[in-house]
Parts: sequence; structure tokens; C-alpha cells
Amino acid sequence: MLQTLRNAWKVEDIRKKLVFMMFMVLLYRLGNAVTVPYIDTGLLKTYFSGNNTILGLLNTMSGSALERASIFALSIQPYINASIIIQLLTIAIPALERIQKEGGEEGKKKMERVTRYSAIGIGLLQGYGYYVLINNGANGASFLTPAASGTLLAPLVIVLSFLAGSTLLMWMGEQITEFGIGNGISIILFVSIVSRFPSSVGGLITKLIAAPKTWWLYLLMLIGALAIMVLIVIVTNSERRIPIQYSKRVVGRKMYGGQSTHLPMKVNMSGVLPIIFAQSIASIPATIAAFVPKWAAPDSWVNTVFGNTSWLYMVVYFLLIVFFSYFYSTIQFNPIEVANNLKKNGGFIPGFRAGRPTSEFIQKVLTKITLFGAIYLAIIAIVPILISHFSTTARDSGISLGGTSIIIVISVALETMKQLEAQMLMRHYKGFLE
Repeated sequence: MLQTLRNAWKVEDIRKKLVFMMFMVLLYRLGNAVTVPYIDTGLLKTYFSGNNTILGLLNTMSGSALERASIFALSIQPYINASIIIQLLTIAIPALERIQKEGGEEGKKKMERVTRYSAIGIGLLQGYGYYVLINNGANGASFLTPAASGTLLAPLVIVLSFLAGSTLLMWMGEQITEFGIGNGISIILFVSIVSRFPSSVGGLITKLIAAPKTWWLYLLMLIGALAIMVLIVIVTNSERRIPIQYSKRVVGRKMYGGQSTHLPMKVNMSGVLPIIFAQSIASIPATIAAFVPKWAAPDSWVNTVFGNTSWLYMVVYFLLIVFFSYFYSTIQFNPIEVANNLKKNGGFIPGFRAGRPTSEFIQKVLTKITLFGAIYLAIIAIVPILISHFSTTARDSGISLGGTSIIIVISVALETMKQLEAQMLMRHYKGFLE
């Protein structure tokens, strides 16, 4: 990876893209330090420390901007939610399905326009919800400053600031995609998660100095984290290749076809989305309890039964991950459509007739690899919870090794490096041809 970055830096065009991407990332980190007025950030940070609800996940995805009440507190979550919702609605709404099947640049622009408008609407709702949370506070104490009491300016400024920050991040992500390297939205999410790492390591070193006899526990945690990272890299790059053979056909005096290729099917086809959906749903009871004063205590029966270290939470979490893995792979990959496309182009899978037998075989393979991918995602997500359940040292270490964060960071890093290598390879061929 370091050699690839070194070689890419020597190419002027790619160097400009890397500099532009780093400049946009710097602006994002500077914006994370700009807080919204009328909010007591000290009380808010205390509330978010150790928060095990869905708000804790959103805080992690925003790079701690949520607990600081910065203008980028919503991060790019509204855009991500809008993208997922629009993608799911294309199955239920014929108009969206027609736009998606139009293809070409015009159809792509229409879908992007619908996603942007949806992201603005979702950002407005999330901004208002966050204001309600700040206004209600914890145990009856509001997180608003005294200057915000009795004025309509405070809610207007807070909600519009969150919406403007989210919209600006959406624009910055699109600029990185167009003028930088990799997917801009993924890069911003990557930076948000990685930005929490230095403070976590600092907290770990402080606790290690305070209790030096537990050094071996921290060493085991480090080895376990590295093992999980290796597993993620292996599975992310793994795919099931189904052999495809194209029949020969004569057109005029030329013969076409006859070549062999393969149909690649990713083992983890759904990415990190099943974990995000499952964690959001499994955290609903604890999130509701956070708004009820008598249930908000960590030792209340709601947090004991439905907390993120309880056995019930882990079982529900596991089942939801498996369910959403199958659900998303069914939406993303259609065996009947793939079989029809192969038949139209004269392709077939050796040993299976074109049409229904081919689609049934592809469906069978899809079911098997989806089960493996679902179990893999469940292991990545639940192992850190199990460690926290049995080890108070891991629970109090200050390092959040959530499966969602690790998979996102590694997946974005691998995808960005692939795009960087592809651009270098394309430039190499272009120079050779010229």
C-alpha cells in the first residue's frame, strides 16, 4: 500500500486529486470543531459518554460531532439513509424503477436528484429530532443554554444549522467523488470513524499506566483486533466464481464467442448494511429507555434485559443480521435476470441448461454464500460484545471495536486503494498507446 501511494504521488494528475481530497477532509475536520449556538456542549458530552443506544452509533459515525453539537453533527447519515430508502423503494414504486432502468447519464442524474431531495427532508427531520433531544435533556435538565429559553430563534438556528451542515457534507462528498480519489461519502465516513482512534488510544494508555498488571489483557485485545481485521480483509476480497462458457456463432465471415469467463459473486455481497439495520432495530428498547427518566439508569430493568451486553440483545442482533443479509442480497442480486442475460448473449453454465435450471443453480449458490456472509458479519459484530460482556477491562478500555466501524474502515481503505491502482494502470496504458 505504501509503495502504491508513493508511486501515485509521483504522477501529477493523481497527486492533484490526492491534494484535493486531503483539503476537503481538512475542511471537514475544521467544521467538526465549529459548534452550534444555544447548546451546552459540556452537559451534552457527559450524556453521550458511554451511551449504548442508537445515538452512540450515530455519534461514532459522525466522529464525535454529535456529542460536540457541531454543524456537522448529523454527518452524512441523512444522505446514506436516503440512498438506502430510495434503493429499497425502487422495488415498490414503478416510477422509481423506470428511472433506474433508463440507464445512461440522464437516468443516473434523475436518481441522484431524488436522493438529494430525500436527504434534505430526512436531514430536516433528524435535525428537529436532535433539537428535541437537546431540549428535553436528561433527568429533566435541558442541554440548552439560558440564552435559548423563551425564544423561537434558538430552535430555528439549531435545526437549520444541522441541516446546512449535512447538506454541505453531501456536496463535499460529491466533489471528492468527482475531483478526488474514491467515493466521497465513504471517505467522509472513514475519516469520521478514524478520528476517534487517537483519543481512544490515549485513554487506553492512561488506564494501562494506572493498572500495569493487566497489560496482558490489553495485549490479547490487540491480537484479537488484528485477527478480526485480517478476517475482514480476506472475506471482503473473497468471491465465488461461477464458470461461464459462450457458444460460438458466425456473423458474415467472422466467428464470435467461444471464450470462457466467470460470474463473480461476492461472499459478503451486502457489505455492512445488515449490521447497521440490525443494530438500529436491536437498540430501539434502550433508545426509548434513554428518553424515560425512570428507565434511563444503567441498572434499570430495561437496560439489564435489552442492553447491548445482554444475552437477549445478542440473540436478537444475530438473527437480525442473518435476516437483513438475505433480504439485501435478494434485492441486490436477481438470479432470474442474470440467467436471462446469459441466455440472450449466448452464455451458459457448463452442466446446466439455459433458462430456469441456470437461475435455480445461481439461486442455490447465492443462498449458500449469503449464509456464510451472514454468519461472518454476525461473528464480527458479536465478538466485541461478548468480550465486553465477560471482561470489565475491555468494557472500560475506552476503545470501541464495534464490527460496524471496523468493516467500514477496512472496506473503504481497500476500495480506495483499488481505485487508485486502477487510475495508475489506466494512465500507464494510455501513455503506452500514445
